[in-house]
Amino acid sequence: MSEQQVSFEGELKSLLKTGKVIFGAKRAIKYIKLSKVKMVIVASTLRGDLKQDIMHYAKLSNIPVYEYKGSGWDLGTLCGKPFMISTISIIDEGDSKILDIIKER
Repeated sequence: MSEQQVSFEGELKSLLKTGKVIFGAKRAIKYIKLSKVKMVIVASTLRGDLKQDIMHYAKLSNIPVYEYKGSGWDLGTLCGKPFMISTISIIDEGDSKILDIIKER
């Protein structure tokens, strides 16, 4: 596991503890349209049409999108959830530095 992966995973856990996030692609699109999202993380296995919609609306709203290299199951496990997570919308990063880490990439 690379140093970048370790820091991303650590910051994601910090984000989940101290910040505010929303799970799910359809809710992500809704919040992107309302410009209430600072950044979106999508799993690499997200369905093509949903990924295109997220990318399109995020581009219109100047919201960065990060594609997580793992599957929705991997992202769900990383978040400590027993289900798939296709999309994480970051409303407030809390004490996490995840926005800085992702922007560096």
